[in-house]
Amino acid sequence: MIDLVQLRREPDVVKAAMARRGVSSGAMDAVLALDLQHRGLLQEAERLRAEVKFLSRLVGEARREKDVATAEQLAAKSRVVGEEERQATEATARVETLLRAQLLALPNVPSPDAPDGVDEKDNVELRRWWVGMDEGRAFPTYEPFQRVAHWDIGLELGILDLETGAKIAGSMFPLFRGDGARLLRALGSYALDQHCDAYEEIRPPSFALTETMMATGHLPKSADDMYAIERDGLWAIPTAEVPLTSMHRGQILDESSLPIRLTAQTACFRREAGAAGRDTRGLLRVHEFDKVELFAYCTPDQAEAAHADILRRAERLLQALGLTYRLLDLCCGDLGTSSARTIDLDVFSPGVDRWLEVSSVSWFRDFQARRANVRYRKDDGTTALVHTVNGSALAWARIWAALVETYRHADGSVHLPEVLAPYMGGVATILPRTS
Repeated sequence: MIDLVQLRREPDVVKAAMARRGVSSGAMDAVLALDLQHRGLLQEAERLRAEVKFLSRLVGEARREKDVATAEQLAAKSRVVGEEERQATEATARVETLLRAQLLALPNVPSPDAPDGVDEKDNVELRRWWVGMDEGRAFPTYEPFQRVAHWDIGLELGILDLETGAKIAGSMFPLFRGDGARLLRALGSYALDQHCDAYEEIRPPSFALTETMMATGHLPKSADDMYAIERDGLWAIPTAEVPLTSMHRGQILDESSLPIRLTAQTACFRREAGAAGRDTRGLLRVHEFDKVELFAYCTPDQAEAAHADILRRAERLLQALGLTYRLLDLCCGDLGTSSARTIDLDVFSPGVDRWLEVSSVSWFRDFQARRANVRYRKDDGTTALVHTVNGSALAWARIWAALVETYRHADGSVHLPEVLAPYMGGVATILPRTS
């Protein structure tokens, strides 16, 4: 959630920032009005509670002095005031619920560094990378045999079986076979090994409580895009960011322990609501995919370095895999609900002739920590909310697609990047089926 104290103190500053995300001044005024009403009701309930306590003491004194008439008179008045206090407390709770609901619906305040814009068309390309760029090579050109879509390559090699996946679970649930499954596993193992120098590997649950989903900002806004298990009050996680953010929920961390860096590979589940008929062929958009996530709890002063480290690691993986990619600075209108600043990494997939997003590296300020109540204790004994940073390094379905297209040869085989050799059991080339 946004900082309500900042909104009270600097309403014009926050309104101007939120306007960059399309949030109207009227919506912010509604929050301020509810906040004012809530604080007024809270003060009134506390005043009435104090009056009841005072009257109760007077009743006790009157009874000790055997002044029955005064005691009964004061007791009657205490009951009246007590009923007023009950009503004021209930009204306070109702307004507090409304206020929280409005705060939960608001996106994060964008960073001043995030570009202005309405949607993805206004995102700013920061740079591109391709093999040999440092040697002066031009942007890659691709041979006709690399211009084959990964779903056709996968079928030809027998490593991607979309038909069987659909038979088992429905459309957009891919099934990988043989060396295709091994390649997926190799990518995850390779990436986790690259991060173990600084990030603790976690294997979190694949399901989360509603409170856990609320902490990251996925709920309530994105409920339609999540898989819910209503009978058990659980949600299938859309990203490891969800459980990692709540690992220290409700805790106060020592400042000396920060930053805390975590990494996890999990299956990720997304309903992709509204995606029917749009980018749904092959692995372009799927309901389940594996992803390695990098995450950090940090102080505000550490956040920039933490963000840069995750971005650098994602780029390093793409370069080691030899994939052409670009960096996009997301405009305010295209930021995720919880993000203050996001850099996307897109790989170029020649078989489908398009850029595919494979990572979003985001800084959330204290937006998620306020929901999850994760604080740290400073040297002076005071506490403050941590900042959270996370990014994918990387999401494998689209990486898999880009790899088999980029590294396809004229004979139909796919020659894999050398860095994956130790994880592929000696398989360097995926060959066409002989029958």
